[in-house]
Amino acid sequence: MKTPTFLLRNHRLLTSAVLGAVALLLAGCSSGSASTDPAPTLQNPDTHIHAIAVDPASSDVLLATHEGLYDAGKKHPVKISGTIDLMGFTATADPAVFYASGHPGAGSALPDPVGLIKSVDSGKTWSPVSRQGQSDFHALTSTKSGLVAYDGTLQTSADGVNWTPSPSSFAPAALAGSPASTVVLATTERGLQRSTDGGSTWQPNPGAPIMQYAAFAAAKDKATTEAVGVAPDGTVYLSVDAGLSWARTGQISGQVQAIAAAEGETDKPRIWAATSTGVQVSTDGGTTFSPADSR
Repeated sequence: MKTPTFLLRNHRLLTSAVLGAVALLLAGCSSGSASTDPAPTLQNPDTHIHAIAVDPASSDVLLATHEGLYDAGKKHPVKISGTIDLMGFTATADPAVFYASGHPGAGSALPDPVGLIKSVDSGKTWSPVSRQGQSDFHALTSTKSGLVAYDGTLQTSADGVNWTPSPSSFAPAALAGSPASTVVLATTERGLQRSTDGGSTWQPNPGAPIMQYAAFAAAKDKATTEAVGVAPDGTVYLSVDAGLSWARTGQISGQVQAIAAAEGETDKPRIWAATSTGVQVSTDGGTTFSPADSR
């Protein structure tokens, strides 16, 4: 699968620092060997974080990692899934339903790659949906019209079973959508791509900055036009018009691995960033960040 160059470069940097990736957030947690038992366990995910998901209603924070899914919204993070390398991960309009992709852990009956898998119990257990043994979706997002994913080919699906290749040939570093909207953003080495029809067609946004990560701010029971982007150097950008225009707001220290955002209590979204020094959070739209465990 073709992977954007800046992702390959950053992956090497992240691998060297991965043991401290969530050290601040996970202080005091016990460590142990990975288990395929889906029962919740206190464990330190000493590994790469591929995605963050935030429930806007409860502010629960989930980390999709090389070892499985963790609930990081509690005092002590809890491993809530069996061991699956969740390379791609996305939440949906239903807070109990997630889609993911990647590779099975030891002892798993799933093929490698796992294709598209689905959880209907908040990530505790997973079932195959489609493309088992075929697709490893490194970029995956949900929209009002279905799913958008990339496994070397950009594809869309209304039901997770039947897939339609996109006529666009770019390789996204990240895909950002919202279950309440058909607008999708794709970050690439050559600039931002934007779709207004759930990923079926795309248009470049030449006025947007080069960004590696992007996320829409999750909102309760409504579509959102707030989006957050992070450049390869950690510069944070905010859009209030669904990715049409962008304004610089601040800087994230440490190498960024994944981001998520949610509607804030003020007019600025909350932003979470998994970095080489821990999970950081901003409550002012990316102007300032502090360790998540200090709040």
